[in-house]
Parts: sequence; structure tokens; C-alpha cells
Amino acid sequence: MNNLHLSAEAQNDLMEIKAYIEEDLLNPSAALTTVSRITKSLRVLQNYAYAGALLSSIADIESDYRFIVSGNYISFYRACGNDIYIDRILYARRDYLRILFPEL
Repeated sequence: MNNLHLSAEAQNDLMEIKAYIEEDLLNPSAALTTVSRITKSLRVLQNYAYAGALLSSIADIESDYRFIVSGNYISFYRACGNDIYIDRILYARRDYLRILFPEL
């Protein structure tokens, strides 16, 4: 079984997703459902580290990043042996390449 490690940014992303849906959209049940779906998709990585597609399959960029889509959100991660590092969880319509690679 692989070990999941959520970066501080990924943890913050989850909190912001929940807060936005709960407070701005005034839908606490949808907030809980959304965060639960995201975390459920991440737990798949405990058994299947390479379940996500390579970022290079959708963008012309060399990277070790893989990603998993959960509804409107994309979780970006790296697999290193038995360790899975979740770096960011972002809304799919954001410019995630600029967020992940600010030097571009």
C-alpha cells in the first residue's frame, strides 16, 4: 500500500474548495460531497499509484506530475516508490499550468 502525503498547499486547496462552496455558494452539503469525492479519488492512489494520467499527455511539458480528475477538480501528484505526493488540488478551469509552473 502506498503512503499519501498532502502538501500544505493541497491541504489549503481542500479547505478553500470547501469554504467556497459552503460560504460563497451557500451549499454546505455540496461542499462536503465535493471534498469527500476528491479525497475518495486520492485514496485510490494508495493501491494504484499510476491510476492518474501523466500531465505530459495533455500538455507540452516535461514533468513527473500525474493527475486525477474528480468532478470539476484536478489533483496533481507525483509517485516516488511507495510514496505519493499530492501537490495541488485545483479547479479544472483555472490556469493550472501557470500555477504549477510559474516560470512558464
